[in-house]
Amino acid sequence: MARSPSGGAAFVLPPSAPHRGIFTDALKYWEPRRIGYNLAMIAVASAVVLRTWPHFRPAFTVQSIPPLAVLAALANVCYCAVYGVEAVMHGSPSRERWLRGRWILWLAGTLLALFIEYYWIVDEIYPSVPFVR
Repeated sequence: MARSPSGGAAFVLPPSAPHRGIFTDALKYWEPRRIGYNLAMIAVASAVVLRTWPHFRPAFTVQSIPPLAVLAALANVCYCAVYGVEAVMHGSPSRERWLRGRWILWLAGTLLALFIEYYWIVDEIYPSVPFVR
């Protein structure tokens, strides 16, 4: 352990070149798949809204844009959890198996996100929108 400027022990990371390769590999794999994740999220939200269209009509206002943007941002923050798994698995003895099977994590995570989204829309948002005939 090295000493920090204040004199205490400090954790020092090894040179950043190896970490840069891990990060670049993770970005190259996961970021193109984020498009599919977001498209799947949009498809579920659109399907629910279209299926129940008369009910959601009053919810489409300018005031609804910021909450929707926050929910979309939170969904993408949750997607970033995969980078923690990627960092842990990079040093794992089963790294090669991980690289071949990480699509399973993408599929499972996307399905979980879609389930949570559907639940949130149907159980939390739908009842709070006033029904107008």
